[in-house]
Amino acid sequence: LVMKEIEKDILFYDESNGGVTFSGGEPLMQVHFLNSLLERCKEKDIHTAVDISGYAPFEYIDGIRDTVGLFLYDLKTMNDEKHKEYTGVSNERILENLKELSKKGDSITIRIPIIPGINDSDGDIHEFAQFILSLNGRNEISLLPYHQAARAKYKRLGEPDRMPWISQPSDSKLEKTRITLERLGLDVKIGG
Repeated sequence: LVMKEIEKDILFYDESNGGVTFSGGEPLMQVHFLNSLLERCKEKDIHTAVDISGYAPFEYIDGIRDTVGLFLYDLKTMNDEKHKEYTGVSNERILENLKELSKKGDSITIRIPIIPGINDSDGDIHEFAQFILSLNGRNEISLLPYHQAARAKYKRLGEPDRMPWISQPSDSKLEKTRITLERLGLDVKIGG
C-alpha cells in the first residue's frame, strides 16, 4: 500500500531529480518496515533519504546503509546535560553513531535546529563545528530555524507547551551562524 503511494509520483521524481524521504518521529523505530520500503525503492530506482535522530543501535543504521541515498542526521546540542534536559536522553549514542556513519562514506546532511537560548550561543556553534570537522568526509550542514508550529497541535491535544518562552531565531541570527560555520570550513545552508 505504501509503495503504491510512492510509485504514483515516479514521474515527478524523474523530472525533479527528487525521491522519497522517510521521517517521523524516528523511522529507525520501525527499521524492518523501513528497510523493506527502502529496498523496494532501490529496485524502482527511486532516490531515498532517511531523516534520523541517530538514537538507535548502530546496527539499525548500518543495516539500511546500502539502500539509503542520503541520511538527514539531526544534531540538537553537543552538550550532553542540555540534551538530557530537553530530549530526555544522552547524546552519546547519537554522536558515536554519526562518527561511525561518517567513517563509512555515506552521503550525510547534518541538520541543526537553531533554538534561541538553547543551542545558539557562540560557544554552542563552535562546539558543533569542532565536532563536525572531526568527522570523515565533507558533510553538508543545514540550519533549521526553530518554529512554533507545534503550539497549535499541543493546544488541540490538551497538552502543555513545555517551552512557551522560545521564539523563532531572527534571520540575522541565522545568517550570522551560517557565516560563522562557513568561516570555520563547513558547507552550510539555511533550511531544508
